[in-house]
Amino acid sequence: MPTAGARASNPDWTDPDCPVARTLDLVGDRWSLLVVRDAMDGARSFTEFQRRTGIARNILSDRLRKLTAHGLLVQRTAPSGRRQEYVLTDAGRDLFPVVLTLRQWGERHAFAPGESRSTLVDRHGTPVPELVPSGADGTPVDADTTEVRKAR
Repeated sequence: MPTAGARASNPDWTDPDCPVARTLDLVGDRWSLLVVRDAMDGARSFTEFQRRTGIARNILSDRLRKLTAHGLLVQRTAPSGRRQEYVLTDAGRDLFPVVLTLRQWGERHAFAPGESRSTLVDRHGTPVPELVPSGADGTPVDADTTEVRKAR
């Protein structure tokens, strides 16, 4: 993964001072996040990612290369020793709350009441509770109770 200094001087950042913009520059297209989602769900091979997403081979190759170059995935030899597989790094796993929040937003706003959908469950089979951001004192925070302080 590039050093922090190399990333900071990247002339291609959409908005160099904004963490949201930088994150979207790295994983903001739908295919990248779907690859990350499927890696979180156990996909490891090129073929698995392609089968799960339906993504074109050239686009998948590009996204896997980009996610690997930016340190979200690593490529390693599969336990069988016969092929390469992709595995999430700590940085890739750190996207779990992002994927969870997108999922929960979709559950609330992208499905009609009663419409069939997948469910995320924990290791005991219990649906994962809603993620609610909170401040240092434990009270919920949202767009009405926060503000962005611009870099100087």
